[in-house]
Amino acid sequence: MSDRAFQGSKVARAISLILGTAVAVPAFSQQTSELEEVVVTGIRGSLTSSMELKRSSQGVMDGIVAEDIGKFPDTNLAESMQRVSGVSIDRSLGEGSKVTVRGVGPDFNLVLLNGRQMPASALEDTQASASRAFDFANLASESISAIEVFKTSRAATPTGGIGATINIKTARPLDNPGLHTSFGAKGVMDTSVDNLPSSLQGDSITPEVSGIYSQTFGDNKFGIALSASYQERDFGYNQASVGNGWKPFRGDDTNSWGTIPTPGEPGSENIVNAPGPNDIYSVPQNLGYSVNGVERKRTNGQLTLQYAPTDTITTTLDYTYSENKIAQQRNELSVWFNFGPSSSTWTDGPVAAPLIYSETIVPASSDLSMGGAKFGTKNQNKSLGFNVEWRPTDRLGLQFDYHDSSAESGPDSPYGSNAVLGVAGFFRGTTTADFSRDFPVMSVVLPPGQNGIDASQMEVTGSSFRNSYMKSDIKQAQLTGDLEFLEDSRLDFGVALTNVKNRSAYSNVQADTWSGATDPSDYPDDVWRADTVRHYFNNISGSGNPALFNQFFTFDFETVRALAARAVGNEALYRASSVFNTDRRIEEESKSAFVQYSTQWHWGLPMQGAIGLRYEETTVGSDAFVPVATGIVWVAENEFSLQIPEGSGTFERLEGKYDYVLPSLDFAVDLTDTIKARASYGQSIGRPLWDKIQGGRTLDQLVRVDGGTGAQGNPRLKPLESENFDLSVEWYYSQSSYLSVGYFKKNIDNYIGTSIEQQTPYELLTPALGGYYNEAVASGCSTLTCIRQFIFTNHANDPGVTITGFDQNSGIYTGSIAGVPGDPVATFAIKVPTNQRSATLDGWELNIQHMFGDTGFGLSANYTKVDSDLVYNNYSLSDQFALVGLSDAANLVAFYENEKFQVRAAYNWRDKFLANTFDGGGLPNPVYTEAYGQLDVNASYNWNENLTLMAEAINLTDEIYRQHGRNQHQVIMVQQTGPRFMIGARYKFGN
Repeated sequence: MSDRAFQGSKVARAISLILGTAVAVPAFSQQTSELEEVVVTGIRGSLTSSMELKRSSQGVMDGIVAEDIGKFPDTNLAESMQRVSGVSIDRSLGEGSKVTVRGVGPDFNLVLLNGRQMPASALEDTQASASRAFDFANLASESISAIEVFKTSRAATPTGGIGATINIKTARPLDNPGLHTSFGAKGVMDTSVDNLPSSLQGDSITPEVSGIYSQTFGDNKFGIALSASYQERDFGYNQASVGNGWKPFRGDDTNSWGTIPTPGEPGSENIVNAPGPNDIYSVPQNLGYSVNGVERKRTNGQLTLQYAPTDTITTTLDYTYSENKIAQQRNELSVWFNFGPSSSTWTDGPVAAPLIYSETIVPASSDLSMGGAKFGTKNQNKSLGFNVEWRPTDRLGLQFDYHDSSAESGPDSPYGSNAVLGVAGFFRGTTTADFSRDFPVMSVVLPPGQNGIDASQMEVTGSSFRNSYMKSDIKQAQLTGDLEFLEDSRLDFGVALTNVKNRSAYSNVQADTWSGATDPSDYPDDVWRADTVRHYFNNISGSGNPALFNQFFTFDFETVRALAARAVGNEALYRASSVFNTDRRIEEESKSAFVQYSTQWHWGLPMQGAIGLRYEETTVGSDAFVPVATGIVWVAENEFSLQIPEGSGTFERLEGKYDYVLPSLDFAVDLTDTIKARASYGQSIGRPLWDKIQGGRTLDQLVRVDGGTGAQGNPRLKPLESENFDLSVEWYYSQSSYLSVGYFKKNIDNYIGTSIEQQTPYELLTPALGGYYNEAVASGCSTLTCIRQFIFTNHANDPGVTITGFDQNSGIYTGSIAGVPGDPVATFAIKVPTNQRSATLDGWELNIQHMFGDTGFGLSANYTKVDSDLVYNNYSLSDQFALVGLSDAANLVAFYENEKFQVRAAYNWRDKFLANTFDGGGLPNPVYTEAYGQLDVNASYNWNENLTLMAEAINLTDEIYRQHGRNQHQVIMVQQTGPRFMIGARYKFGN
């Protein structure tokens, strides 16, 4: 038997045994030689099986195969997938979460479970979620047998994946007869909990347990498979951030709020290396440090029942469930810049960032914020499916599949999904931020004679109790068939009906009392626990700066919340509301049909080809409840609050429709027994995000001096349409080793950008630049603090002015100022999605997998280079069209194994990429995630044929995660976590 025949038959049989499921190889290749049963296990077996999936696939496909039942390569599915060439991951809370494939972001990669389109849900902190991206952190890996990543479009694949279609496969008992049972347990030690305040620390060791049971009965006519897992993880992360973004300006801008003095203006003598008139520069809106404790509980389960009454009929009923509960508490130290008199030092242009930015505050009476937060969320995925396979003849197969699947995310706390308490002492003077290193250093001047922060001056200020909710439900019926012609041709065909319902909603109970909601005397001093900042950030360059303001208070959220509620006499003000003021309800109904013809022939060389067409028709109906604002109130310094009466609002409905015919073509030729060349062409579509097609307009609650922001949707948007080209050559030079190089190109039309429209919704009057405001300016006031105090002093009894307090020491009034007749109408920058332009991206993928004979050593490495003409222009201040997630990536996996030991070291690297085109302030600014590399190591020892002992280390080199804006000194966020370690055992028995 030739080496090629060995690879196409014996190893294919091994794959089937390892997966516990059928391997999708062309029908004609299955008859080329007599099958021999060879079982390859361990790391080498997994990599060999993955290689054979790639080799035998139609089009370009990569995959990951479990080493054995219950033993997927990584605990987290996303972190497993990042080993695949072209796949990069987004990290959330220190774990892999969502995937980008070939430069296409998570929202445009379609995820299937056993060939079924899966719903996705997610939560946002301060708004309703818009994402279509599947969160792989919700699924444990123990019950997964394989993941297939289809990088070229196929007629038989559901639409929605421009980057890739990802199929998650689970074991089915009749594909792997007999008894198979596995049980595993781990102890997880996350070192990040050691670097938290004691009140936020969780358990030092948390459990992970999993079990799988698979059995067949009655001459293998009945089968049952049951898998379950439960994981707890307590961990933390510490973060420094400019969470509300940066305000960008051109160097010659002298009139906008937040600009620094230009040469010759008063105060310009305090500017070092000032940006030139043609430069772009940005000033920070705020700066803060936070310490965060997190508790995650993840439960997964799957039940599969199979019955094969005859040799030609197999029925399958399966149910999959996952639940991911996350509880989080946070304490922080932060400052807001009000853009008063300042001094600063700048980098050179043309895109300049401050190395030092200092705002002069005299007297020292501004708020030094030490807020806290408490989050509680729950994500649930449920999928019930039924499948019938019938082969009435040797050449004809029919299959019916139906499933009802849902993904639901919502609050898991009486305080909502995201609850924030503002706490402050009003003793902050001149405040300086040093952005010269990775860690931004905050310095604060206290009042004369005050050497430290004072618990007796602390009080609750503003607060926000938010409820975010999202549910997506998919009902899908598919009827497919295959008909073989002669010995070398096959026709696949099918129709499907898919109904997707998505609801994403949001409510917010917010008190904009940032000047103080209560009084310091309402809180015993001992509720505020003194702590220092520096030791929480010891792994980040610059945190050792002696200028750091190294003190803050932590507190118990529930205790302080209860005290504040009692002080104001309003418990409801400090709880979330179940009445949503943003509520999007969208339904997509799709009808589809496909036909695909595949064949092989010999024209000097063995060749294979497939041609297919897919028709897709979708109707969209969108109802959105939009809140109706009634006014704008100036509540504190630079904060203006949109007034929205509870329960106000109305539903607005819009509709849309589109249809597409999507061709695909695949060609492969065996140049030799070991070298295969491929070429593929196909068209695919990616559906718009949910907020892009919402039915109405929503306004953001926080307004500024220069106006507000908001968004509205457009259900008539067309989906993204991608024309995909692939060329590759693969050399399988030995049984488990190969080298491949591939080129891909995607021409993307209907790219959805965001236009900014200046609108005046509801004709809202704003006190900014109104009569009282202008009178204060004319009297000589140049800062917002001065303007507010002038209005309180001179218009205390006039319409719209409300005084709530007076500080005898500072002479500062607190209160609110509402817009009144004669004041200007507020202008809102409304983001409106439109199909505006096309984009092209292309790239190269290089893979090598090599086994060093029978030594037990092996390695796998890949590199992906991606390029596009649609990149962000840092020199432009307008909203832009840029591909989010575009980056180069590389992986290196080295291992050694023998009958007793397995050791694997895996290094993953992802280059800098654009993560967002809007920052935390809602402005059109880039957010770049900096290059990141992580080393993971695991090892196992086979005590005997049943018992295996295991150890793992994740993020062994303790890397930090950092994001910045237009310039690397414009830090958005820098995060420190820590390594985590796991030790455990796994016991299996059965066939």
